[in-house]
Amino acid sequence: MSSGGLSTLLGTKVTFSKTVGESDVYLFAGITGDLLPNHVNEEYMKGTRYGRRVVHGALLVGFMSNCSTQVTKLYSQPSVSYGYDRIRFIRPVFIGDTITVEYVVTRVDEAEGKIYADISVRNQHGEVVAVAIHILKLV
Repeated sequence: MSSGGLSTLLGTKVTFSKTVGESDVYLFAGITGDLLPNHVNEEYMKGTRYGRRVVHGALLVGFMSNCSTQVTKLYSQPSVSYGYDRIRFIRPVFIGDTITVEYVVTRVDEAEGKIYADISVRNQHGEVVAVAIHILKLV
């Protein structure tokens, strides 16, 4: 880390893009046990306003975590996720959608050893599908 400390990270932006496949949804469902029909039953979802299965919101949080990992590689001190605040799933994400996570460091608290980031997730149409605030804590 340079002599500027954590403050040198302010404004840092990282992104992650991925087309969400059926295998992503089923592997996540199997790992977590979240087999809600919304995610794994196409016929069930045909009768809803979405008309098809939706991706787990928690899977999107996992993609957000990819970006925080990228940020941790930019400094030399170990850190952990201190948590996600104000997570909102604004629009559904469907199997086959391509999502892009944008993670921007917006605040640094040197005294507390915390890094705050605003996160937005957009689909291939540029629509915001999820947002959150993430906090990294130095350990």
